[in-house]
Amino acid sequence: MIATLAASLGLAPDDPSFWMPLVFMGMLFVVVVAGTVLDGFDLGVGILLPLAPTEERGRMMTLLSPWRDANEFWLLLGVGLFAAAFPFAWGTVLGQLHAPLTLMVLGVVLRSVSFEFRLRARTESKPRWVTAFWVGSLMTAFGQGMALGRIATGYQNTAGYHGFSLFVGLCAVAAYVLLGATWLTMRVDGDLQRRAVYWARHAIRWTAAGMVAIAVTLGLANAGIFYKWSNLSHLGLAVAVWVAMLLGFVGTEMVLMRLPRHAERFSWVPFVACVFLFLLMLGGLAYSLFPFLILDDMTLWDGAAALGSMRLVLSGAIVAIPLILVFNILAYRSVFGKARQPRRAMDGMPGQP
Repeated sequence: MIATLAASLGLAPDDPSFWMPLVFMGMLFVVVVAGTVLDGFDLGVGILLPLAPTEERGRMMTLLSPWRDANEFWLLLGVGLFAAAFPFAWGTVLGQLHAPLTLMVLGVVLRSVSFEFRLRARTESKPRWVTAFWVGSLMTAFGQGMALGRIATGYQNTAGYHGFSLFVGLCAVAAYVLLGATWLTMRVDGDLQRRAVYWARHAIRWTAAGMVAIAVTLGLANAGIFYKWSNLSHLGLAVAVWVAMLLGFVGTEMVLMRLPRHAERFSWVPFVACVFLFLLMLGGLAYSLFPFLILDDMTLWDGAAALGSMRLVLSGAIVAIPLILVFNILAYRSVFGKARQPRRAMDGMPGQP
């Protein structure tokens, strides 16, 4: 397959002009997956803040403290990597996604400012920053969903496709709520855990609707993607993906139904299943779009930077990526497991892990 693809471009498989865009695309995919999943539970918890009792909101934000700095990193890395490796696609993509990306960036900035200011604010001002953190989380999740909807429809501009993007934005909010709620289910106990289970069971239906809508729309909006998934040589893969998605949703719902009283030792299963579903969706999206950066218009090689520029960026990545991996392993090593109640209940003080 690789040899055939290289031959269609008039290149050899070992030619740097062929394989370097693939390497950068692989790196970008890893960054997108990491940002979606690792920052996803952070977004989900932020969106859930208004639904939690007032006395629990400070605790929920405190639970996020160990990962806030790491979570902010993925968006910056992804944008920088895409702009450096694929500059000819950057302007077009930015022009098509300016509204959702602007919403997303404003949300990210508002989240970061609100989180830091809340820690330093007076007690009577803390609720305002909690509300601002919620608004920023909602903006970020909705912006990401709108961008996904625009990509799935090939940036078409009719009213129906814009309506679809808004629908996917709402489903993205539900998906992050599901991820955040299942993470809370795994991390806490008592009344907050019961509430998290309730939130997750309501969000799972909208998450499923959004993922199915993306999969169906990708095929209906582009004949090439429809053929890729429906031809006999790939039909087995399509069936496997749909079965895996169904089992993921059904399994998550079944475990949630038994929590928190009857399946406490399996409280980690819904979160892991949600991560699996996110990986499945992102992997299917990448497979559908490959080898295009812009469907039917610009491939990886059309949008790639000059070979010398890519070599320079790659040499920096070889040095930086090991450091990034070490930092994130240290930062995320305690994502799993129960969080003990802090000894002091003062709002804004970091709890014990």
